[in-house]
Amino acid sequence: MADTSRRTLRLLSLLAARHQWSLSELAARLGVSERTARRDIETLRELDYPVTTVRGRDGGYRLGAGHTLPPLLLDDDQALAIAVALQTAPGTVFGLADDAARALDTLTQMMPARVRASMEALRLTRLRNHWEFPAPPIDPGAVAAVGGAVRHRHVLAIETLRPDGTRPSPGDDDFAPARRIEPHHLVVWAARWYLVAYDLTDDTWRVHRVDRLRPRATTQPFTARELPGDDVARFVMTDHDRGDTLAVWEYTGSARLDLPARVVARWAPGGSVVEHLDAGHCRLTLGAWSWAGIAGILATFDTDLTEVQPPELVDACRRLADRWATVTHDSGSA
Repeated sequence: MADTSRRTLRLLSLLAARHQWSLSELAARLGVSERTARRDIETLRELDYPVTTVRGRDGGYRLGAGHTLPPLLLDDDQALAIAVALQTAPGTVFGLADDAARALDTLTQMMPARVRASMEALRLTRLRNHWEFPAPPIDPGAVAAVGGAVRHRHVLAIETLRPDGTRPSPGDDDFAPARRIEPHHLVVWAARWYLVAYDLTDDTWRVHRVDRLRPRATTQPFTARELPGDDVARFVMTDHDRGDTLAVWEYTGSARLDLPARVVARWAPGGSVVEHLDAGHCRLTLGAWSWAGIAGILATFDTDLTEVQPPELVDACRRLADRWATVTHDSGSA
């Protein structure tokens, strides 16, 4: 009965989001047979929703005039905020783009004319610029499993995946056995999803990339622990060992920085890797659209650099240094 009710609400949402649907389209979206979809349409009619049958070769079903959806009480600013969020958030999770677009269409239809005009004006065209460091979208099932375990305070069993999503086999150098953790916080930062958890294997707080996990829910409850420092955002941003992997770029390079890993991890761009060397030094590996781009990002840390690799990056640093020297000389002459 619960599945039928959820499916009926989804059918109502589909009908409200588009002018007309064919029976085959509705059945495909609902993941059921055409016979079941037709039965769900009759259920809506029994609930006094005017679902109209359109005859002919291009026929189908549409929601008639005068229908009412369950009330949604939002002020103008809230509606606009949701409109922006629906257009900008789905890229981090597989399969949400179509659902978000459908939700936006439904929301737009329900809003008063003045708000609808503002929402239409906020239809965004998303472009990737050179300063974005995107992460691959993750499985919504993993997000749901982790989020549910955080919410219900249930222990999770996790297996660690490779960056390509495969699971190492026993005997592989990178194989690690499944671990049991207490999931406390689900955090989104720099377009990446992180799980802050207490590892029961070695009694240590850790930060995990959710897209690198294969979670399995349990019903074993746990009692919430106090996070070190009591600041989840700082804990994630300053942890250099949070499972980050190098993003795919045309150019990648690295350097040894005279700064602690926790400092560099907080300010390094998404898709870079910070390696702890000692209390005052770390290695940063990152990518960009050019060697000069990498050199410029390294310069933002305002610290001494050594062990710069590869030679092309060294040449780019030298060229930038010459340009900056010219700027300094010209300014001094003035």
